[in-house]
Amino acid sequence: MTDLAVPATTKKDWSSDQEVRWCPGCGDYSILTAVQMLMPELEVRREDTVFVSGIGCAARFPYYMNTYGMHSIHGRAPAIATGLAIARPDLDVWVIGGDGDLLSIGGNHLIHALRRNVNLTILLFNNQIYGLTKGQYSPTSEVGKVTKSTPFGSLDTPFNPVALALGAQASFVARTHDMDRKHMQETFRRAHAHKGAALVEIYQNCNVFNDGAFDDITSRANRDSNLIPLVHGEPIRFGAEREKGVRMGSGGRAEIVDVDEVGEDALLVHDERAPDAALAFTIAQLSSGPHQPTPVGVFRAVDRAEYAAEVDRQLATAHDQKGAGDLEALLHSGSTWTVT
Repeated sequence: MTDLAVPATTKKDWSSDQEVRWCPGCGDYSILTAVQMLMPELEVRREDTVFVSGIGCAARFPYYMNTYGMHSIHGRAPAIATGLAIARPDLDVWVIGGDGDLLSIGGNHLIHALRRNVNLTILLFNNQIYGLTKGQYSPTSEVGKVTKSTPFGSLDTPFNPVALALGAQASFVARTHDMDRKHMQETFRRAHAHKGAALVEIYQNCNVFNDGAFDDITSRANRDSNLIPLVHGEPIRFGAEREKGVRMGSGGRAEIVDVDEVGEDALLVHDERAPDAALAFTIAQLSSGPHQPTPVGVFRAVDRAEYAAEVDRQLATAHDQKGAGDLEALLHSGSTWTVT
């Protein structure tokens, strides 16, 4: 990146000339607007910014950003973005994908990008359905979900994307939803500022094939009662009057309690910087689906060696060693074969 001052931009500068082609009312519009409005505030250059996507409705995202980008292969966005981030660590690399794209065919690529801590900002649009291919169940669809591919109801236990990312030792994990632009932008801002792999799950409504999937927690009438905001260093409380809280139960599981009954001192204090992911994982398990109180915000944000920097360090070390970079010596070391 150049050392010259970053020129001021507006949302219009980050918006491409392509017609946005999502179904009217789709939650993707809200996410796109949040990102386009945020980018000028990040003080980054369009020519140094890349959006890489896979296949699916969400994967059209790069077309609508006036930056570099790639609409890649189904599930392979994290792998392609990993190569780019390692080869060009000076770039801002974003990964865009849906729950089917990133958690089904792309699940393996996603968890390895997270465990390696590649410097990527990953936005996972979760609508609990395959929208582009007309409504089949996805890896996050609830048990019993009746779709064209599960006419008698899904038998599969769904993934919890936040818990999955924490299990992969991701250094930054967060959740937001498409009905709150301010919350989305602040979450995206923090994910972008993180050095390493940052995953943000976004509850996103598919109003054609899975309309209202998140209404129990994200509608204005239900947010106070069913969204649990996570604030680092503060007791976990929620409710219109902050009357509810979260404490550690006797079985080692987090549980929801009335604050008046147990007192604030009994509540869990959120620590997104805890060295291990155990507490964040426990909080992620509070809800088995978006129909009961569900945590949102940053679950984990810890410092860990970033992959591209470690690759560069290793290459520098190898270069300083005698014989480093000798391809001929490498090819003839140990057992070799002659192919005729």
